[in-house]
Amino acid sequence: MWYQTKATELLGIDYPIMQGPFGGNLSSAQLVSAVSNAGGLGGYGAYTNSPQEIVEIDRQIRAATNKPYNLNLWVSDTDVTGAVTDEQYQQGVRVFKPYFDELDLPVPVKPAPFQSRFENQLQVVMDIRPKVFSYMFGTLTEDVLEQCRRRGIITVGAATTLDEAIALEATGTDMIIASGFEAGGHRPSFLRSAEASVTGTFVLVQLIREKVKVPVVAAGGIATGAGIKAALTLGADAVQIGTAFLACEESNILPVHREALFSEKAKYTALTRAFTGRLGRGLTSRLGEETKGKEAGFLPFPLQGPFMSSLRKAALDKEQWDMIQFWGGQIAPILKHRKADALMHALVMETTALFAK
Repeated sequence: MWYQTKATELLGIDYPIMQGPFGGNLSSAQLVSAVSNAGGLGGYGAYTNSPQEIVEIDRQIRAATNKPYNLNLWVSDTDVTGAVTDEQYQQGVRVFKPYFDELDLPVPVKPAPFQSRFENQLQVVMDIRPKVFSYMFGTLTEDVLEQCRRRGIITVGAATTLDEAIALEATGTDMIIASGFEAGGHRPSFLRSAEASVTGTFVLVQLIREKVKVPVVAAGGIATGAGIKAALTLGADAVQIGTAFLACEESNILPVHREALFSEKAKYTALTRAFTGRLGRGLTSRLGEETKGKEAGFLPFPLQGPFMSSLRKAALDKEQWDMIQFWGGQIAPILKHRKADALMHALVMETTALFAK
């Protein structure tokens, strides 16, 4: 059967369908458990969470499912080298002051330096021992990967180019996600700039499949059985679906974000660094479009986020949706399902019917 792949065997799941692990508290234990209980692999993006929060999140997931699930971290959680200079800050002020003025807000003070949390987060994941640990924005050391193997943790790295996939396999990761240009959310590039790493999903799957031996997961532009069949036919061992699960009621996105994903607005997406400092795809916004070409005035990730946080809050309060980043991929216009179990059922039924033809 189509659902018996290297990925399902390795992960211990019924269907080769992984839910994208959303960061920024957009994931939920409810969504993770719904996907895992339906035979897929639920995923929780924990890169913004403290070690103590990750422990509590894991407790909630384990209380809701006894099936495999995935915890996700960012290997590189900062682009800041030292403190932000006064010149960098003033450039940011020049670019974004008109938007703060529009909402009658003072421009925020210069953000404090950021200390990476990855090492402490990683130790907690090691202690928790989830069935699957996925990671983005880099490679893990061979020592860390060996420690995961000894603990029975399956590791999954993310690649946006063939070179990144080769680098991931060389360090010993168990599976590789081929993250295509179409996907919503941040572009997890790490060898070259995200702007130079924009291969489409189905081309990327074929390139990686030719050169690596570990299972490959297709991610980006997949939300139906037809997308799953296409990915598996081209050599993927599983798919990772983000936007379709993000739109489900079990995710932790705002109601206005969910409605936007099911509206005409979903037809238009764009890549921008304006909201976080790293390149990511969301529904097209006025702020994102108007700041194109002004990237020199964006603060490095993750400091751009705190710099923009008061503007985001005020924009939400005043319903100025054109100043907010609503994450979403290019596949959003064909979304149909609002419940995770209904989406999983439809994906399995559609794929089964297509392979039976």
